[in-house]
Amino acid sequence: MATKSTKKTAAKKAAPKKAAAPKKAAAPKKRKVNPALMKPVQPDDVLGAVVGSKPAPRGQITKRLWDYIKKNGLQDAKNKRQINADDALKAVFGGKKSVTMFEMTKLVSKHIK
Repeated sequence: MATKSTKKTAAKKAAPKKAAAPKKAAAPKKRKVNPALMKPVQPDDVLGAVVGSKPAPRGQITKRLWDYIKKNGLQDAKNKRQINADDALKAVFGGKKSVTMFEMTKLVSKHIK
């Protein structure tokens, strides 16, 4: 004869499971681009020698600067955040031989009109 506890477990196994109610997925919010960041700025002659002299948005100028750094192998091998300047970048960096990537953006902003 089966005990009450075995009957309950058998009843639990036989009971159909309820399907989970589908959750409503919130639509992802589209990020608004800050129009001030998309505004073309004019690099001066010193910075223009590295990234080009045509007006471009700040993000594009930074991208061109990084392309120049990677193309010429100016990132430090051990510390990738450190940038070793060549002659063109020394003028942009105010004569410094080596700067961090965070310091670089501050120094580049001085060369943008």
